[in-house]
Amino acid sequence: MSAASHRISRLEPYLDRAEPAPTLLKMLVGVQLAGFREDAGLSQDQAARALGFSPAKLSRIESGKGRRPPTETDVRALLEKYGTDPYEASVLLKLLQRAGEPGWWQRYDKRLMPEWFDRLVGLQEAASTIRTFEIQYVPGLLQTPAYTQAVVERGLPNAPAAEVGRRVELRKRRTELLDREDAPQLWAIIDESVLLRVLGSREVMREQLAHLVAMARRPRVTLQVVPLDVTNASAPAIPVTYLRFGGADLPDVVYLEHIRSANFLEDRDETEEYRVALDRLADEALTPRETLDRLDRTMAERYGDE
Repeated sequence: MSAASHRISRLEPYLDRAEPAPTLLKMLVGVQLAGFREDAGLSQDQAARALGFSPAKLSRIESGKGRRPPTETDVRALLEKYGTDPYEASVLLKLLQRAGEPGWWQRYDKRLMPEWFDRLVGLQEAASTIRTFEIQYVPGLLQTPAYTQAVVERGLPNAPAAEVGRRVELRKRRTELLDREDAPQLWAIIDESVLLRVLGSREVMREQLAHLVAMARRPRVTLQVVPLDVTNASAPAIPVTYLRFGGADLPDVVYLEHIRSANFLEDRDETEEYRVALDRLADEALTPRETLDRLDRTMAERYGDE
């Protein structure tokens, strides 16, 4: 079996996924097309020129970015140019077809799902491991509905109640990712100030911390707190999410969130820097067992019944 055939055979299970995974499948299609191009001995510029594509268009196809997958016409033209084996081409075209099926999150209003956020949710849905660091709020995948509502109302004080409700509903649906049989491994590191900052009410915070305790006891969730007395912690200045995709020939992705936009890093040198930073931060944080003790103590001392 050729290297390309071996790569393609590992993709067949993705054809049978019960839940559409358009973000993952677009990336997989792009990675495979790049592999076929390299096997054919062509550079991106050479392949683009041969088919009348702009280099930017071919780069976009191979990176799997954008809301929509590439057209079947374009993909067939690339496969023909690369002389792809018919079996390999047929699997890739089936993946392309499934990549066009909308994920559950793509049924929401685009005002709630700008393109950068659409991509994040799609990547989280497809990831095998999610590592995250938060300095202001509880990570989204670990929020209770009441806490989410408090976050939304704080960030959008003039939003109508219906919009707040839709945003809370969207966040709740995202957290269901952790209830799936094939849930990703979640490793979350939280600055202790997040636990002390009252959002909503003391009752909301007590419920949220109790939820963190329950989630931290799940086998696929690791939770650590960076205590306030660690003054030299090597914490990034903004929230960071690090995504890894198991066995799918895909690069790791780092998501850096800003107020109304985000950056996605895929270059191996850049993502490695963030992986090392998260490893170092995990060493400086409380252990998972110590974190549970800190959560219990904070609930009792700060949010206990008066």
